[in-house]
Amino acid sequence: MAEPIVSIRDVCKTFGPVRAVDDVSFDVYPGEIFGLLGPNGAGKTTTIRMMLDIFRPDCGEVRLFGKPMTEAAKHRIGYMPEERGLYRDQQLEPTLHYLATLKGLSEAEASRRLQKWLKQLDLWDSRKKKIQDLSRGMQQKAQLIATLVHEPDLIVVDEPFANLDPVNTRMAIDMLSEQAQQGKAIIMSTHLMYQVEAMCHRIVLIDKGRVVLYGPVDQIKREFASNAVLIYGQADFGSLPGVLEARQENSHWRLSLAQGATPQGVFRALAQQDGARIERFELAEPSLDDIFINVVAGDGQAPEAANA
Repeated sequence: MAEPIVSIRDVCKTFGPVRAVDDVSFDVYPGEIFGLLGPNGAGKTTTIRMMLDIFRPDCGEVRLFGKPMTEAAKHRIGYMPEERGLYRDQQLEPTLHYLATLKGLSEAEASRRLQKWLKQLDLWDSRKKKIQDLSRGMQQKAQLIATLVHEPDLIVVDEPFANLDPVNTRMAIDMLSEQAQQGKAIIMSTHLMYQVEAMCHRIVLIDKGRVVLYGPVDQIKREFASNAVLIYGQADFGSLPGVLEARQENSHWRLSLAQGATPQGVFRALAQQDGARIERFELAEPSLDDIFINVVAGDGQAPEAANA
């Protein structure tokens, strides 16, 4: 196996009385899209900032490209934070040109690459507009250009699909997938679990500063295979013991089950419920939404194999 581009070992960070990150470890390899997940306030952004040397960890070690952070390594990283950093009162093209030169590109090379990117993302005709006059979706695409224009080997994107319509979301997905196919490592932090499920090879889920899930998406889904059921019919699903969430999906209900609850137990409870009418009951392959709810909202314990 190739050496990891990112290797984080036992890092922690405390702000006053708050332990924001507590003994977090994971690796990210070339050519993979890696999901960094967790609820708001879980420690994801603090972990990213330690990885990028914006914060120094109180303990543990961060290695990028096989060694501690260096100035040369910073030019090999593209970072798109959730809080966007473009100069809103400046014109689009000069701003992107300036940011590209900060990453080591010459004036001529920055101009050449920007022409390609601006045309590809349908921003060429808006290149002289002030950033504040662009739509939020256009600003998001501009931020993607700033992240990718210097052809980084490590790409870190926080909520990359915010404000994008379906067409531009597909464009962004294709761009990131193409980068991974070229051997770049991509770390993606988002609350859109269906995008993570479709794109990510492996994930780490952080809750309350600690790693609660880490591994390949397919393996994690197998470990949680008994934690969701599909039911066709009508009943008071939300009141069933062991059910964390009941949501209607088209012609059926999907029930996310707590750790320790079993489909058999749910079925027995349904059989005893007055007025329940069940036409069909089956195990469901859990979505990452189900797993997220189970581990975080349900305060469940992740299966040991998924943390390997």
